[in-house]
Amino acid sequence: MPTISKRGEQVPPSPIRKLVPFAEAAKKRGTKVYHLNIGQPDIETPKPMLDAVRQSNFKILEYSHSAGNESYRRKLVEYYARFDISLTHEQIIVTTGGSEAIIFAFMACLDPGDEIIVPEPFYANYNGFATEAEVKVKTITSSIESGFALPAMADFEKAITSKTKAILICNPNNPTGYLYSKEELEVLKQLCLKHDLFLFSDEAYREFCYTGKHFSAMNLDGLENNVIVMDTISKRYSACGARIGAFVTKNQEALTAAMKLAQARLSPPSFAQIAAEAAVDLPLDYFDGIKAEYQSRRDILVAMLNEIPGVFCPNPGGAFYAMAKLPIDDSDKFCQWILESFEFEGQTVMMAPGTGFYATPGLGKDEVRLAYVLNQADIRHAIVCLAEALKVYPGKTSK
Repeated sequence: MPTISKRGEQVPPSPIRKLVPFAEAAKKRGTKVYHLNIGQPDIETPKPMLDAVRQSNFKILEYSHSAGNESYRRKLVEYYARFDISLTHEQIIVTTGGSEAIIFAFMACLDPGDEIIVPEPFYANYNGFATEAEVKVKTITSSIESGFALPAMADFEKAITSKTKAILICNPNNPTGYLYSKEELEVLKQLCLKHDLFLFSDEAYREFCYTGKHFSAMNLDGLENNVIVMDTISKRYSACGARIGAFVTKNQEALTAAMKLAQARLSPPSFAQIAAEAAVDLPLDYFDGIKAEYQSRRDILVAMLNEIPGVFCPNPGGAFYAMAKLPIDDSDKFCQWILESFEFEGQTVMMAPGTGFYATPGLGKDEVRLAYVLNQADIRHAIVCLAEALKVYPGKTSK
């Protein structure tokens, strides 16, 4: 039998989804599973988006432009202008989800063997995208004790080599929820200018900021040719299944290269672009209630976690994730055990092991990521379950 490629062997499995079989088995036993493991919002997708698709009236479902429908890209120009980001529609390529925007950035801007620096913990799928593009992820570690603030410039300097081509951040951050400040972005600007690096900024959670204001990498004066923003409507409008994102830059060479990749995959999804275009016309106060709901969930989650003996959870500034340190020996074992061998009043919790968000061996063993995408009552029940589980977990430490 022919062998598969080394690339196929090396692409890592999703650490977020690897425990699915254990959750499914728990459900078959009759156990209710609270899913805090994945960022699938329970907020309803806005009705105007769905109505725009239902009311579509055409006889042929044609390819769209490879860069995306011009009408939608022009709408996105209006959207970004609300954040003082000045663009033309030609500086935006609509992608099949934010994932494709990340892949386009890697493939268009980096060569095989190039290095990209990412603060860890980081969104686990960056590893897979880097493997596809044959580039190397180099990490510098942020600590839970600092709330996962941006590491010092000196740490970046130590990691930069002749092969370094880019720095990648997610702001607000997945998995930590940390919101990078304007001052921290200015530090990255200095690094990128000094070493001639791209700055890739994943801004999927722009609207969900609770303890500060979002500052986009696109707003860094003098860094216009270095910045690539990767965006998506998935979390913004609770439309993960639409698979619509955006590759945004003022760097014409990067746009030209990414456009070749866009043409090779022909076009992004047509119906989803119709939905996404309608989303831009939602009332400007649309996010007020949703942001308040997420903030309430965050406050409940963080407060309850920090009341559990031996648990520490910094207060996330944005997105809808939190990383918590638990008194456990191994987060992979614990997250499997709590699904496989534990229940409290017929309930248990699914979380993402912290190890999946670090590249440095040994880190994250006492951490888990929790997504506060469930209603407030379910979050309360889930954390009660977690507290009870920690009382009886065989691998509990003395922390």
